[in-house]
Amino acid sequence: MSFGARNRIVIAPGDSRSMTLLLEQCDGNCWGVDGRAGPNLACEGCGRAVATRIDDCGRWQTVWLEPDAVLRRPSVLPPAPPPDWDDLARAEHRVPPVDPDGSWNRRWETAVGVALAHLVAVTEDRPVALPSGPVTDLLGHAVGRYLPTGPDARTVGLAGPGIGTPRPRPDVLLVPRHPVTGTPWRPPADDAEVVPLDNGVWAFLAHPDETSPLPASGLLPDGVLRDGVLRDDYPLPPRPWRLLTPDDYAFEYTLVRLPAIRTPRLRRYHEGRRP
Repeated sequence: MSFGARNRIVIAPGDSRSMTLLLEQCDGNCWGVDGRAGPNLACEGCGRAVATRIDDCGRWQTVWLEPDAVLRRPSVLPPAPPPDWDDLARAEHRVPPVDPDGSWNRRWETAVGVALAHLVAVTEDRPVALPSGPVTDLLGHAVGRYLPTGPDARTVGLAGPGIGTPRPRPDVLLVPRHPVTGTPWRPPADDAEVVPLDNGVWAFLAHPDETSPLPASGLLPDGVLRDGVLRDDYPLPPRPWRLLTPDDYAFEYTLVRLPAIRTPRLRRYHEGRRP
C-alpha cells in the first residue's frame, strides 16, 4: 500500500461487525469515503479507531483493519478444503468481459492490468506473439499498449486445467490463479515462465461463449431458425464502444512489487512510463 500501516487485514464490508463510523474522518470525493483521513471506523464498545472503510467510485468496497488495534483468532470450525483445479475449470466460472450496459467488466480491466505486469516482468519488456482466437481478440490491444512490437517475439499460449499445454510449448503460459490460495496453475514437471490470470477471466478465454448463430460446419441447431428464416432475436453478445483498456493503477501497483523490477532493463521501462 502507498499509505497506512503494514500488515493491515482487508475484509468485505459485510463481514465487519460492532463498528461505527467516525464522521469527522470520512473525507472523500463526491461519491463516498476514500480513507484519506485515516481510520474512520471505531469499536462500538471502546471507541478506539480500528479500521478504514473505503466506499468511493472506482474503488473496491473494503474495510482495512489496523494491525495494532485487532487480534487475529482462528475460527472454531476447520477451514473448508479449497476447490481443486478441475472444479475451477468448469464453464460456469467464466466471467464475461462485457457488462449488460456495454461497458467492460471492472474485474476484467483489473485482472488484465495485473496479468500484464507479470507479462512485462517475465518477458523483460520484449515483444510477444499472442495465440489466435479469444486471447488476441480480447487482449491484443491491451498488450500493444504495454509491450513493444518487433522481431524475435516471445510466444504466449493459454494453458490450464482441462485444456493442458499447447504443443510446441510457448515461451510463456497464461494460466489461472487459484481464487483461494492465490497460486498459479502449473503443468506437471514444468518450471518455465507462467503469467497468472484471474480464474474467472481465464475460464472465459479457455471456454468462450458462443458468439454466432451460424455453425462452423454441419446443420443449424434447433431454435435458431424460425419458419426457415434466421431469427432476429438471437441473443448476440454485447459490443463495447471502445477497446479493452487495462486498469493502469493495477498494472503499476503490481509491477513495482515484483522482484524483476530491480533489474536495470525493467527499471528503465518503469521510469520511461512515469509522467
